[in-house]
Amino acid sequence: MDSFRRFGRSLALTLALAPLVFAAEPDADPWRDELPAILARIVPPTFPARVCDVTRYGAKPDGKTDASQALREAIEACHRKGGGRVLVPAGVFLTGPIHLKSRIELHVAAGATLRFSTDPRRYPLVFTRWEGLELMNYSPLIYAFEQEDIAITGTGVLDGGADDRHWWPWKRAATPGAPEQRPARERLFQQAEAGVPVEQRVYGEGGYLRPPFVQTYRCRNVLIEDVTIKASPFWVLHPVLSTNVTVRRVKIQSLGPNNDGCNPESSEDVLIEDTDFDTGDDCIALKSGRNADGRRLGVPVRNVVVRNCRMRAGHGGVTVGSEISGGARRIFVERCSMSSPDLERGLRFKTNATRGGVIEDFYAREIEIGEVQRGALDVDMLYEEGARGAFVPTIRNLRLERINVAKAGWAILVGALENSPLDGLLIKDSVFRGVRHGSELTGVRNLTLENVRIEPAP
Repeated sequence: MDSFRRFGRSLALTLALAPLVFAAEPDADPWRDELPAILARIVPPTFPARVCDVTRYGAKPDGKTDASQALREAIEACHRKGGGRVLVPAGVFLTGPIHLKSRIELHVAAGATLRFSTDPRRYPLVFTRWEGLELMNYSPLIYAFEQEDIAITGTGVLDGGADDRHWWPWKRAATPGAPEQRPARERLFQQAEAGVPVEQRVYGEGGYLRPPFVQTYRCRNVLIEDVTIKASPFWVLHPVLSTNVTVRRVKIQSLGPNNDGCNPESSEDVLIEDTDFDTGDDCIALKSGRNADGRRLGVPVRNVVVRNCRMRAGHGGVTVGSEISGGARRIFVERCSMSSPDLERGLRFKTNATRGGVIEDFYAREIEIGEVQRGALDVDMLYEEGARGAFVPTIRNLRLERINVAKAGWAILVGALENSPLDGLLIKDSVFRGVRHGSELTGVRNLTLENVRIEPAP
């Protein structure tokens, strides 16, 4: 249905419109036909029953002594012996960046805190990805590059130390002349568009591009489980070009700028479950590179399962984009709850005609949205640069079932490009209550609302 549709404040209805046309057979059920095979491939790594306690390598749990060297030695010793658990016992340990190696489980025990340095000079340059672009920049706080069988586990705390005096001010200078990321960010964008080799995109000191907390780059068999993560400089969990990733029972409390909770980027076979998000940006954002750099690599984010998660503050509960030039496909979201006066949107898609890419086959069911400021469902193909660009994005086959909304600005917001409508939107067995502004749909083809009620706010 190529038209602008507005469902007003007084609307409470059930609509049956033109049937959707899916690439699969009409009776296909992706939850039955595709999801089990994805889950069968996502198997957390296991490790030898070897324990290397960091205190045996000189680490002191006093909150005063730098334990960086002890952590490095424990990881290296455990790796040389064939792998196992590097144990951080109860206490407070100060550290700089931690680089994981294959077959290493970093276990932060109950009562333990790893408190990371806020001195940027402690973080060496590494090959990394920042806002969808490859470069040489500050090491992430915890980093693994081309490793296999790695884990971060335990019920302890990872404290990044970012606040209004450390890391976060680089986002936007409070006073003229203060350090800020904008000049380096613009230069990086220009270099990527010009095809400057990654090794020549050198930043770090003087660039003010904040590092993510945990980044696994081109890794296989990754587990992040049970830890609490606080105060990240930038994105919190960032698997890049990684395969077989499990994130479960993690608590993320990080309300700074660009503090996305978990951003699988150009990764496949990813499970995010039973995790709590309280973030300064999107709780979960699926990504695949930005503009020319994303198209150069051309690797989508795919086969992602999100279930039993809880989202509070943030820009979106589950988001696809905006760095999505490599595309996204086969995303399953179920049994999640999203609610906060500080949560802007529920399910969010954001792209534009400079990003390009194909977003397809997104399935969500049994989603509880208690309160969001804007759209419970928000599809925005005019994000940032909007229609300006030669790479028209495609969004198709979104299927939402049993979505229960208690309070929202809009039930459904769709802003598609005139030459690229959203193709295939099915919403069924869903209730949108407390809707202040109805719905606005611009550019939708093959729309089906089946047993859907939209009720205005009192």
